Amino acid sequence: QVQLVESGGGLVQPGGSLRLSCAASGFALETYTIGWFRQAPGKEREGVSCIRSSDWYTFYADSVKGRFTISRDNAKNTLYLQMNSLKPEDTAVYYCVAGRPYSDYFGWDEYDYWGQGTQVTVSQ
Repeated sequence: QVQLVESGGGLVQPGGSLRLSCAASGFALETYTIGWFRQAPGKEREGVSCIRSSDWYTFYADSVKGRFTISRDNAKNTLYLQMNSLKPEDTAVYYCVAGRPYSDYFGWDEYDYWGQGTQVTVSQ
């Protein structure tokens, strides 16, 4: 049974940092393209970052480039998202995803498996 469990969310001040973790079970991380989406209240789901399974190439949304870093630990079967210089507009529920997208790596319907989400709030 495939399962993705996120952790590490919380409340942080603008300019602060958080590291999200996603523990995967039921499959090996390296066999899927894996990544992070987020959804803020009243907004559509947005792709944040992902690692392509074929060559480990990383993708980032323009809004997070230079601030967020995605990484994986195959031995622990865990995905991470290091988030630095956080802004209030980064406030959202962050979801870990796994799938085999054909071409649109930030297309939410390209991903078969989703975690339950973890809340990130950036506020004074």
